[in-house]
Amino acid sequence: MKPLYICAVALMLFVAGFARAQERGPVTNLPLPRFVSMKTNEANIRRGPGMTHRIDWVFKHKNLPLEITAEYGNWRRVRDRDGVGGWVHYSLLSGVRTAIIERDMLGLQSRPDKQSLVVARLELGVIARLEECEPEWCRLSAAGYRGWVPKSDLWGIAEGEIIH
Repeated sequence: MKPLYICAVALMLFVAGFARAQERGPVTNLPLPRFVSMKTNEANIRRGPGMTHRIDWVFKHKNLPLEITAEYGNWRRVRDRDGVGGWVHYSLLSGVRTAIIERDMLGLQSRPDKQSLVVARLELGVIARLEECEPEWCRLSAAGYRGWVPKSDLWGIAEGEIIH
């Protein structure tokens, strides 16, 4: 009886995890959560989805990576790397993928290998464009430099996400 119970619990956990991974936005039918970036230099972040809701924050950085966690009409609930957020009009967001460097003086490697040549060092908080991501490494471009960094040193890409 005990092995059957363990199998049943494992199956329920697997199904629950699969359902979560397949969650889709009710407006776009795109995955939730998902990452995007700011299209503009400034965006009002509101308490609710609509122009009548109070502005709680103003994000002031073009290309800032944001995570969309919900959708309602033309509005998207977003959060930044610090968990700060609210609702923003979809027209202020871009599908261009960016990430924030999470480790100071991170080596930008010539290949996805810690032993490869370091072509530049990136400071903590730098925003870079994501060009490609493999299971453990991402290829970035920042300030005219291109190279690879470990995915674990970035905010703006999901753990298992692949970008080609």
